[in-house]
Amino acid sequence: MADPCTCNPLPRQRAAREAIQLYTEGDRLFDAMLGAIGSAQRQVWLETYIFADDEVGRRFAHALADRAAAGVDVRLMVDAVGSLFQFHRTLGPLLQHSGVQLRRFHPWRWREPLRYNRRDHRKLLVVDGRLAFLGGFNIHRQSSQRHFGVARWRDTHASFEGELARQAAGLFDAFWQGDRRWLPQESRPAGSVLVPNQTRSCRRRLACIYADLFGNAQQSICVETPYFVPDNHTQKALLAAVERGVDVRILVPRISDVPLARWAANAVYARLLDAGVRVFEYLPRMLHAKVVIVDGERATLGTANLDYRSLFQNYELNLISRDPDLCTRLQNQFDADLTEAAAVCATGWRQRPWVPRLAELLGWSVRRWL
Repeated sequence: MADPCTCNPLPRQRAAREAIQLYTEGDRLFDAMLGAIGSAQRQVWLETYIFADDEVGRRFAHALADRAAAGVDVRLMVDAVGSLFQFHRTLGPLLQHSGVQLRRFHPWRWREPLRYNRRDHRKLLVVDGRLAFLGGFNIHRQSSQRHFGVARWRDTHASFEGELARQAAGLFDAFWQGDRRWLPQESRPAGSVLVPNQTRSCRRRLACIYADLFGNAQQSICVETPYFVPDNHTQKALLAAVERGVDVRILVPRISDVPLARWAANAVYARLLDAGVRVFEYLPRMLHAKVVIVDGERATLGTANLDYRSLFQNYELNLISRDPDLCTRLQNQFDADLTEAAAVCATGWRQRPWVPRLAELLGWSVRRWL
């Protein structure tokens, strides 16, 4: 894989506080999203990877159907793979009958088989162009303590208004119209921006952002990701940061919903651990948050994992911010998650049995397809 391009993707101005709300519990997030949908007067635009036919998905389906029946412009983009077997035969007809404009992203076509590998992994809700929600939460019961219990997934989402919400509306509408590389023009200098991973000027913009974040870190790098399968350039950036004396900490789940991805992640542990990168495994439940904090003053959260698929294949969307309050809250949440994690010991890792080593080789061999 070639090195990422050398564009200048990050906001450089440290911003005053912005009204960004964080959500780490699915029930609280879903209630807020459903409340916003219920109050919509003009538009409800929703884009999601997984929209399950379960207790959570049916609540959203009925809320969307109600607003569409009331004359609101309701658009729903659902990934054809992420919601395969869960949505289209049941909730899809209900929504379309109610007037919801429903699209499946990249369904299988024999004439374009390679297109099927490029998925819409974004999770974005925009209401009336004034309020937006973005992050890692899918619409399914696994994220709800009410319906899934204490084992619900640990995730991170944000909501925002003002300029960021207008950016979100523009990004959704451009994507809906088929423009996959549109980037909003900021109307004012900002400490927070929304960035897709592909734009007209850069085909792997999020990889550029991670390279910028890691390459300019002076004190700390904190990475929280469910699928940690970094390309060689990203690994080198993390190793170079350690050599500069940066405290690099990676938090990943011990309990994974994709075993192959966990095996692929394990394949890079030894190289990083030997160099001084600290790897921690979150113990209580599945960790699905996608967050990076650098030096406590720059951060990104959104839909992109730190893996090949998110950086080079899927369509993703992240919030990039220098907002001091947001960075502090994300850092505090990362530190709280670490209290429920176990460190991976470099010595013990080198002594692991040969059977998991074979699994790691298998996972690493298919890393670009996970």
